[in-house]
Amino acid sequence: MAANNEMPVALDKEQIFGMAEKEMEYRVELFNKLTHTCFAKCVEKRYKESELNMGENSCIDRCVSKYWQVTNLVGQLLGSGRPPM
Repeated sequence: MAANNEMPVALDKEQIFGMAEKEMEYRVELFNKLTHTCFAKCVEKRYKESELNMGENSCIDRCVSKYWQVTNLVGQLLGSGRPPM
């Protein structure tokens, strides 16, 4: 009988681990998309300097901020089940 009581706990742990793994994959994918999008938009194709200039820094700050705002908004809309505006 004790073995039967332990099975759901093991399944729950596997499910939790699977969900955590999916969350990590999602976050890595999101970070990679954000990096690629903002880099392509804000950084010149020909590097003139070893570090980002002021304009590139500002562009990347705005791009990342907007990307997170939209991601959060989409997440909230999907979580609430409401249709888009």
